[in-house]
Amino acid sequence: MVHPENLVLEQLRAIRGDMGELVNEMQTMRVEITAMRQHMTGMMTIQEHDHVDIAGIKNRLERIEKRLELAD
Repeated sequence: MVHPENLVLEQLRAIRGDMGELVNEMQTMRVEITAMRQHMTGMMTIQEHDHVDIAGIKNRLERIEKRLELAD
């Protein structure tokens, strides 16, 4: 006959093992999320630079149009 204490201990050990696996998976997910955040930050920085470049090009185009008397 199996003692109830042994059954409880076996279940607790299994739960501990499962918890350990979950902790490892969560740590991996944290690393992945951090990498994604860094990537998004880089993309936003590039996008901001693109907006600045486009604004500069628009200004230059407006000046050119005025000089050539093409502006409305």
